[in-house]
Amino acid sequence: MLDNSIQMYGADWCRDCLRTKRQLDGLGIAYDYIDVEQSADAADAAKRISGRTNIPVVVYADGSHHVEPSNADVEAKLRELQLI
Repeated sequence: MLDNSIQMYGADWCRDCLRTKRQLDGLGIAYDYIDVEQSADAADAAKRISGRTNIPVVVYADGSHHVEPSNADVEAKLRELQLI
């Protein structure tokens, strides 16, 4: 990952994933979207990161992550990382 990069593991049927994508897009935040439905490896990676099967899993450049974050959680982390 690049210094400011964010990865988001999700699926197109997941409402929380769609909400988080809308938030990141609306804030103009660049991120790599990894569809867990398209690859068993991606689903395994998300589970390794979070220890759970819940999505979305948002991984930040500092190595921290959120699982099923609220918009407020994501915004607070983006502010902490000085991305917004």
